[in-house]
Order: sequence, then C-alpha cells, then structure tokens
Amino acid sequence: MSDQLDQLCINTVRFLSVDAVQKAKSGHPGMPLGAAPMAYVLWTRLLKHNPRNPDWFDRDRFVLSAGHGSMLLYSLLHLTGYELSLDDIKQFRQFDSKAPGHPERGHTPGVETTTGPLGQGFANAVGMAIAEAQLAARYNRPEYEVIDHATYAIVSDGDLMEGVASEAASLAGHLRLGKLTCLYDDNYVTLAAGTDITFSEDRARRFEAYGWHTVSVPDGNDLAAIDAALCAALAETTRPSLILVRTHLGFGSPNKHDSFEAHGSPLGVEEVRLTKQNLDWPVEPPFLIPEEALSHFREAVTRGARDEAASSECMAAYAQAFPVLAEELRRTLRGELPKDWDADMPGFPADAKGMATRVASGKVMNAIAPRVPALTGGSADLDPSTHTALKGLGDFNPAAGKAIDTQGSDGGGWSYAGRNLHFGVREHAMGAIVNGMAAHGGIVPYGSTFLIFSDYMRPPIRLAALMGLHVIHVFTHDSIALGEDGPTHQPVEQLAALRAIPNVTVIRPGDANETAVAWRVALETRDRPVLLVLSRQDVPTLDRSRYASANGLRSGAYVLCDARDGKPDLILIASGAEVALILAAAERLAPEGIAVRCVSMPSWELFDALAQSDRDAVLTPTVHARLAVEAGVAQGWHRYVGDTGDVLSVERFGASAPGDVVLREYGFSVDEVCKRARVLLRGS
Repeated sequence: MSDQLDQLCINTVRFLSVDAVQKAKSGHPGMPLGAAPMAYVLWTRLLKHNPRNPDWFDRDRFVLSAGHGSMLLYSLLHLTGYELSLDDIKQFRQFDSKAPGHPERGHTPGVETTTGPLGQGFANAVGMAIAEAQLAARYNRPEYEVIDHATYAIVSDGDLMEGVASEAASLAGHLRLGKLTCLYDDNYVTLAAGTDITFSEDRARRFEAYGWHTVSVPDGNDLAAIDAALCAALAETTRPSLILVRTHLGFGSPNKHDSFEAHGSPLGVEEVRLTKQNLDWPVEPPFLIPEEALSHFREAVTRGARDEAASSECMAAYAQAFPVLAEELRRTLRGELPKDWDADMPGFPADAKGMATRVASGKVMNAIAPRVPALTGGSADLDPSTHTALKGLGDFNPAAGKAIDTQGSDGGGWSYAGRNLHFGVREHAMGAIVNGMAAHGGIVPYGSTFLIFSDYMRPPIRLAALMGLHVIHVFTHDSIALGEDGPTHQPVEQLAALRAIPNVTVIRPGDANETAVAWRVALETRDRPVLLVLSRQDVPTLDRSRYASANGLRSGAYVLCDARDGKPDLILIASGAEVALILAAAERLAPEGIAVRCVSMPSWELFDALAQSDRDAVLTPTVHARLAVEAGVAQGWHRYVGDTGDVLSVERFGASAPGDVVLREYGFSVDEVCKRARVLLRGS
C-alpha cells in the first residue's frame, strides 16, 4: 500500500470526523485527529469483521472505550461499509440520529458496547476476551476452531485513570488473556489540562506489573511501527497487550495541536479551514470522501464475506464431526434455553424455620447450571456468603493457575472452560466485565456480592440497562437483618436506588420457592438486567397449600391470602423476608374481626408491567387502608399505598447487633405492624 493512499485514507477519517463535529457544533474532534492512524492500521490490516453482517459471531470485537471520540468510530463504520450512511453522520448528535454523541450498542450497527463513562469500555473488553476464551475452551476441538477471534480496544488517559480500568487490568493480567489488545491513545492531554497535573506514573511499567505485554510506539503517525506492535500483540498468546502510542490531540490544528481546547469542543470554522490547509486537504466541500479512499476502505466488505464464509465452512464441518456439541453451541449463541433446562428445578417443602433466600438461590443455581451451559459467573470474593459457586463446573483460570491452588483443591480444574469466575474484591470491574461477556454473546453471565456493594456497581448496572443486556446480579445480605457487621454493611437506600434505574428488573423473593421462580424469570428475561436481592437470615418456607403459588412472583405482586370473599378491610404488602412478618400480623388481627389481604410484592417492575385491571385485582382501589413493610427506605412505596396508606421502613442507617435485635429495635415486629394497621383502619 502506497504511503500516499494511506495518508489519504487517514485524512478522510480525520476530516469526516472534524466536519461532523463542526456541523453539530458539539463533540470531540481532538481524538480522531490524533488517533486516526492507529485506528486505520487496525481496521484495514488486522481487524476481522464483516460490515454486511455485524452480528457474525466469530468476528473480532472492537471497543472504543474513549467513547467521547465517537466520530472516529462512526467514520470507520461508514467508510468500511456498515449500515451508517453519510446522511446519518451529517446528523451527528442530533435527535434520533444513528450517530449519537457517544457510541450506543443496539442503536448503531457495528457498535459492540455503549461507552462514554470512562473505564467501562476497557472493562467490557476484558469481559469479551473472557467470553471468547471460555467458549473456545469449551467448544473448539483439534482442527475445528469454531471460536477464534480477538478483542481490541482504543483507550485514553481518562480510561486508564479510572479505578474500574485498574481493577479490570489487574484481573486480565492474572487471567493471561492473550487475545486482548488495547491501543492506548497516549496524547498527554485531558479535557481540562495536560496529564502532567494529575497522571505522571509510568503506565507501561504499571501494566507490566499487572502481567501485561507492553509495546511503545513513539510516533503515532508511524504506520509501520503501529503495524509491527499489533503483530507483536497477536503473537503474544499468554498475556494481554497494551500498545502505548504517542499521539497528539488535535493533530494538524495550527492553534489547538496538543491543547485541551481540542478535546471537547469543535475547532471552529476558521481553525477547521487552517487544519485542512495544514494537512493538504480541500477546505470545501465538507464531508469529502475521495473515491480512491472509499474503494480502499470498502475492501473490508470483500474480506469480511470471505472470512465469514471460511468460518461457516468450519462450523459445517464441525457439525458433521460433533453434531451434539454443535447444536448446543448454536443454541447457546442464539441465546436460547434448552428445552429441559428446568427439569431439575427444586421445590421446597413448607418449613417454619425455612432457609435464607441466598441459600435457596445457591441450591437452585446448582440444580440448573448443568443444564444451562451458558450460565457463567462468580462473586467479588464472596462465594461462601453469596452461595453462587457452581459445584463441579471448574474455575475459569489459565491452566498454569494450578500453582495458585488454595485449600487443597482446584474446584474441578483450572482452565478457561471452567464456569466459576473469581473476580476478586473488584465489584466495579465485575459489573463492567459481565456486561462485556453479555455483549459478546454465548454467555449468560452473573455476578454476586452484598447488596450494600451494589453502590460500587451502579455505573455498569445502568449501562447494562441502557444496552438491554441479559446479565444477572445476585445481591445478598439485603437489609439491616445482616446484624453484627453494622451500618457500613447494612443496606438501607440501595433497593430504592436500584429500582430507580429504567429497564432493570429487581426481584426480592419472600421465601425459597419464590427464589426458584425468581431464577426462572432471570433466565427467561433476555432484554434487561435482572437483580436478585436475597436474605442473609433464614425466612420461613411458606405452605403453598395454604397460601397462593409462588408462581405469582411472575406478576411482580400477588395475593398470598385473602379474607371475607375478597373484600378486605386492610391490605398488607411486603417484599422479601418481611412477607412472613405481614402474614403473622394478619393472623394476629383476624380475631379482632379485621379482614386482611396479604400481598407479596417481590418486583415493582414486573407488577408495573401488568395491565391496570390486573394491578387493581391485587391492590383493590376501593381499599384505602394499605400498609407496606420493607426493611429499607420508604421512597417509592407511596405509589402503592396511596396518600392514605403507610410504610413501615428504615429511614436511618443501621446498627451493629444481632440481626433479630436490630429488626426489633427498628420496629419490624408483629406488634408494630398491627399497631400501624389499627391506626390506618381508624383513619379510613
């Protein structure tokens, strides 16, 4: 390839990006100007992809973690032939445009993951590399490498400053993810100033300490050096790679070169003109795409079709040699559950002592996991407490990890085929990594920790909701009933905070059988994250011959028991462990002639999705005496109890004492429920 054509193509990317930002009067032109050469080398010489089929499974994954430089990605997508037109690019950052301000998965063809909050894309890329490694280890056979692709990311100074990237980089190095390569846009500039005021450590040595292979490219315009560094990264199969490319923000801009002023604002009409002149580019017309450059970029279509055809041939031969395995893989890649996936789902007999819902969850997971090969995950160093280990299904770790063996057992074998992930004490990275695994496909990932630490995970949970990713989070130790660990570990406002996120389903089951149904919902729900919120303490397993079936959980709220031909004086509502409390209160009130309806409401989101008539059948509009009971803040509950109702809640931080003592001191007792119920009835 001639230097002249290379430069023409690179400048096409640069000025398509600059013109779009200028037209929108909003955006980040500096990064595309500086990073275009390395992106060009990757996309035209190494990246395995098919612009005509963005969902081809064995494609390489590309993540623009520095999502503010979105026009760099949109330019590459348009030029290489994805369904993103020049008119779409001219509508950059406009309402309903296919080219929004930051890349959005599911909105723009070819965008693998939603990025913008810095560090998230980096950790997503780690998750994608984990998913590829696990699927390859489980399904590939000698001479049949049906899963064989790399993960690439372009990352910025801001990405590497964020703690989530540090967490994810540490884990990636430990796991020896050799098919992960990150190109670091090392331009010494952030939005507010130069990096010298905040970011002076030796990034190469830092990543080497994490266990990464590092290569430095002193000149970000040296295509041969970038190519050689990428090839070296591909050849390094036992370590992830960081390529530190010394670039210049706003390259070519006479007055904003290496200046933070080029980071987050358009160059301005005059500076655009000067920059084009400086790089020997026609000032007019804007959005110029030379035919020679477009023809070269569109070679990606031919290469992609060829590569996908070869992949399909390999898969066809694989299906002949391993038909059962191939069918399992195809079903997994389609995101389908096996027909008999729930054949071993346990049922739990009535038991006044019962069990913690976290324990019930562990039993359910281990019953279904052997039949659901896509289910993979782990905890932030809390498996013994969250009960989320999949017994006998091995640990995801490099084979050499046997040397790390603890407690005298390898848990079924160290390998990339293992389905238990050990995230370490890295909740933030765990959330972002499972997002990457889900975005990759072929995996239904889960993470787990205590509910209080969901605060560390809110950014990736929000992004999972934005992307509609099928991820499951198991949050245990769900209330002040946690006990002796005290207020630092007792969640109070977390349920309300998680329920506030759009497109998330939060489920807090009331007993073991509701927990089993909650897992059914979690696995069947494919368009959003599902958060299971579980108790540390034992809760009674309800006698379902006396109370309604736990399948009512699917409706979000259902009538457990009713009185006087469905004409109650009072409706008691609860979620989770507090369900048993309202049932006990109803029995106390019955001799007083008070007709009580008890409603289990494990999921607001499922309930709100019902038709109004179905909601009214549970919460009868004419019954104004309503009391909700939940060991968390009351925020949000008034939509269900109304202006005349009441909420028994926790409006302050917890305390260190045995869990039953804390609950009693905070008013979670039959006496208090009955007292409030009588007050409501007098008022009604």
